[in-house]
Amino acid sequence: MKTKKNSQFNAMLENLEDMLHNQGYSSVCGVDEVGRGPLAGPVVAAAVILPHDVTIEGLTDSKKLSPAKRDRIFDEIAQLGLVCAIGILDNEDIDKINILQASLMAMRKAVCDLKEKPDFIIVDGNYPIPKISHPQYAVIGGDALCQSVAAASVVAKVTRDRIMDRYQALYPSFSFAKHKGYPTSAHIAELKEFGPTDIHRKTFKPVAEVLNQYALF
Repeated sequence: MKTKKNSQFNAMLENLEDMLHNQGYSSVCGVDEVGRGPLAGPVVAAAVILPHDVTIEGLTDSKKLSPAKRDRIFDEIAQLGLVCAIGILDNEDIDKINILQASLMAMRKAVCDLKEKPDFIIVDGNYPIPKISHPQYAVIGGDALCQSVAAASVVAKVTRDRIMDRYQALYPSFSFAKHKGYPTSAHIAELKEFGPTDIHRKTFKPVAEVLNQYALF
């Protein structure tokens, strides 16, 4: 049950970008990542500076958008020439430092690669980005509440999906263009039948279980 206090807090978050602008932060950057859940492929983060006077029709959390709408918004972000950058860590990095740390590092890489320094950063999730000097605020569900974070979520999602589409050609036994590496029933069946590829995350349980079975023979 939502309390009045919670409703006021959510309203504040929904107006966070307006509040920051009114406080003099003219360059607000949204940061989001995609790819924490898959069994294969990279984790991809994006950082996007969305000017306060720019409105992108239909922009919201990338998970709520169809692939066609995500592609349209991705193209519009590119056509507008918005300042944005991508951070990517592959499956080997994920296996070395774990997915949470890899996600945070990907976000840090994206922010550090921006051509313009933002005044303030809004990060989707529970955790602030480590080792950066920018003032920042972590917002759970920020991709649904803040337009700049929604823009970052679209850029990250489209970028990762296109990477997985290219992996489809390299690993035709796997339906990477469909499941994008997520642990669907089809992906699990492929994993058991063909074994892990070079892009699978070997520390993730379903992949580790298959590797252990192979080691028994």
